[in-house]
Amino acid sequence: MNAEQVVEKILSQARGEADTILGEAKAKADAQAKQTQAELAEFNKQTQTLARAAADDKVRRMLAQARMAHARQLLGERGEVLDGIFAKALDKLNQLPDEQYLALMKKLMTRAVETGDEEVVVGKNEKRINEDFVKKVNRDLGTGFKGSLKLSSRRADITGGFLLSHGRVQANVSSEVLIGQARERMEIELANELFGSRDSTKQG
Repeated sequence: MNAEQVVEKILSQARGEADTILGEAKAKADAQAKQTQAELAEFNKQTQTLARAAADDKVRRMLAQARMAHARQLLGERGEVLDGIFAKALDKLNQLPDEQYLALMKKLMTRAVETGDEEVVVGKNEKRINEDFVKKVNRDLGTGFKGSLKLSSRRADITGGFLLSHGRVQANVSSEVLIGQARERMEIELANELFGSRDSTKQG
C-alpha cells in the first residue's frame, strides 16, 4: 500500500464512522419531525372553528419554526460528530508506522518544493523528519532543483507533517491541513446528503 492509499484508507474509515453516526442523528431528527407534524395536525383539528386564514397562518409559522429547529439540531450534531471523527483521523495519520509516514512525507515534500533551498520546519515533537530524512529528499529532487533543503531550527505548532519556508513564502503541508482539506470536502458532501434529503421531504 503506497502513501496516498494509506491516507485514503484513513479518510475512508472516517467517512464510514461519520455516515453511521450522522445516519442515527438524521433518524432521530426525522422522528422528532414526525412528532411535530402530529402535533400540528392535532392543532389544525382543534382550530377548525377558528377563521381559516388565521389558523393556516399559525400552522405555517409553527411548522417553519420546527423545521428551523431541526435543521439547527442536525447542523450542531454534524459538527460535533465531525470534530471527533477527524480528531481520530489526525491521530491515525500522525501515528502511522515510520516507514509509511516517512514515505508519505517524502512524496508530499517533493511535490511541495518550489526552489529546492527552502527551510523544512517541523512540529515541536517531530522526530522522524530529521537531518537524514531531508538529505534523502535532497538526493531525490534531481535535475531542476538545487537540492539544498535544510532542516530549520525553528519549530512550528503542528502535530505532524511540515512547513516549507522560503523568505516570506510558506507552504503548509502539516497533518492538520491535510485532514482539514478532507474535512471541508466531506462537510459539503454530507450537507448535501442530509439537508438535501430533508428539503425533498419538506417539499413533499
